[in-house]
Amino acid sequence: MKFEASRAAALNKLNNFVEENLAEYSKLRNFDFGPEKRTNVSCLSPYITHGVINEREIIEKSLSKFSFSKNEKFIQEVLWRTYWKGWLELRPNVWTDYLVELNKIREDFKNNQNYKNAIEGKTDIECFNFWVNELKENNYLHNHTRMWFASIWIFTLELPWQLGAEFFMQHLYDGDAASNTLGWRWVAGVQTQGKHYLASEWNIKKFTNNRFNNIKLNENAPPRVSEKTYPIVKQDFSNKNLDDRNLLIFENNLSFEASDFQNNEFKKIYIISNKNETRSIKLSENVIKFKLLLINDQKQRLNDKSISCETIDINEIKNINERVFALYPNVGENLDYLNSNSLKFDFLYRKLDQYSWQYCNKGFFNFKNYIPKIISTFN
Repeated sequence: MKFEASRAAALNKLNNFVEENLAEYSKLRNFDFGPEKRTNVSCLSPYITHGVINEREIIEKSLSKFSFSKNEKFIQEVLWRTYWKGWLELRPNVWTDYLVELNKIREDFKNNQNYKNAIEGKTDIECFNFWVNELKENNYLHNHTRMWFASIWIFTLELPWQLGAEFFMQHLYDGDAASNTLGWRWVAGVQTQGKHYLASEWNIKKFTNNRFNNIKLNENAPPRVSEKTYPIVKQDFSNKNLDDRNLLIFENNLSFEASDFQNNEFKKIYIISNKNETRSIKLSENVIKFKLLLINDQKQRLNDKSISCETIDINEIKNINERVFALYPNVGENLDYLNSNSLKFDFLYRKLDQYSWQYCNKGFFNFKNYIPKIISTFN
């Protein structure tokens, strides 16, 4: 299972999926047939996370093939990430608190043998061990498997969800602060208080096509409890009037030519590389390399269009003296760096985010009622 780090590869993957496999998506999407048989899902998330292709492109391509009613489940899945991001933007302290908790728990568990066995794939649960190795080798897991994995980690292995979320972020090509952190919170039962996700032997057997047997799990565990509540923080996601400035692009927006700002003139574009030195969660070598290759691909495409651009390390932002805009990096490590160094920029927000985030104040079932409205704004 390979993820070539380029926009051309992402578009090719999208086109192939829509033409050959989209028709069966709703029926087959929950099956994990193994890392060599992924045609039942799009595998586009590593590219969406980095903005190499965007949700609008994917949804428009799918709607050129089938009607909304036939596509509805696929479109919902594409916009789950948009929803998670919006939910976290309205409650950014969830991410901040997570990192504080992680720091303490990491210290408490550094010598814990159960934790070491889990991250090394040496538990008594065959399927879990298989997924640990798959995650490290392929930097990707099927979405259904991520739920099973998190549930086993929390309720059968009885490990803190915060460490599991860190493990995913370290190894997933599509890891981002919102979908990863909130997904783990949801499985644990603290995202929607009292509602958790419990993996079961029959469910894993069915949806892995009986690839695993004799799966001993805790199928009766109560949800984890958190006393914390997070009221919505009022935010302003409006854009300033564009003028002749430089532009910063972070790792979540690596397709300038498909962005809302492609027709605007910028003096120079800086593509920001964030390696491990400034990150709270240290990423695996594979993930760092994938990000750098995607950055290089974006730089090459800008050079091909004769757009002045340069790749710089995130620490070098402090040396830029000219006035700049920045494509908004979302709640996460890059925004943390800007905030911790008191670097203030005029952010530019995507139209999709500006419009859809207002509907992220409640649960996803409320959000999905607005999806037709969100799609109508594409034109």
